[in-house]
Amino acid sequence: MLILGIETSSTQVSCALGGSDGVLAAAQVNRGQRHAELLSPMIGQLCDAAGVSLASVEAVAVGVGPGLFTGLRVGLATAKAIAFGLGVPAIGVGSLDLVAFPVRFAECRIVAVSDARRSEVFWATYRGSRDGVEVVGAPRVGPPTELRAELEAGSGRRLLVGDGALRYRDLIAAAGSAGVEFVDGALAQPSAWSLVQVARSRASAGGLVAPDDVHPLYLRKPDAEANWVQRPGSGGPAS
Repeated sequence: MLILGIETSSTQVSCALGGSDGVLAAAQVNRGQRHAELLSPMIGQLCDAAGVSLASVEAVAVGVGPGLFTGLRVGLATAKAIAFGLGVPAIGVGSLDLVAFPVRFAECRIVAVSDARRSEVFWATYRGSRDGVEVVGAPRVGPPTELRAELEAGSGRRLLVGDGALRYRDLIAAAGSAGVEFVDGALAQPSAWSLVQVARSRASAGGLVAPDDVHPLYLRKPDAEANWVQRPGSGGPAS
């Protein structure tokens, strides 16, 4: 099965093609809030590089967050449009799963931590498995001090990976949380390279669904909505 993977939950835009032989081609660009401008041309270039046509794609995988609201909307809209246009199924994969996936062979708990802006982080806890990673602590959002408290309350070795862990490394580790280690920046972002591998495994286990059944995982309101509610004297949108 040839799978097209699209991941846009962070400042990085990435896409990949993969199948039974692994990842055929992948591309990623980190140019800020340019997801809508970059994604479609990247998919076309990716197909050219892999020597396949878009029409040969048999499933579309997409990162569903949590992550940046605008980026998620672009990725999900593009993935669903392609899946509907080709008449193929889709599969949604949590973006924190993708942050954890490259370190799945670590013999300890893995904590994927993404920068959520607003001085907050998204995080979830995993353990490695034969086919990837398994969630042992559901995705959450909050200040990095809340994550630090959770780490301090735990025990054993924990491996932190993701741009949120790096951004708030000093704060998270300030209290000397025992057994906490950090992965360097090369693996800081969720990637479509990981996405097609995770999706291939889940597809074989019956994880493919209709495009309409793939939904984003936001964990909180988008910035624009939150800012409107917080405006002094605002009673919300006028009717």
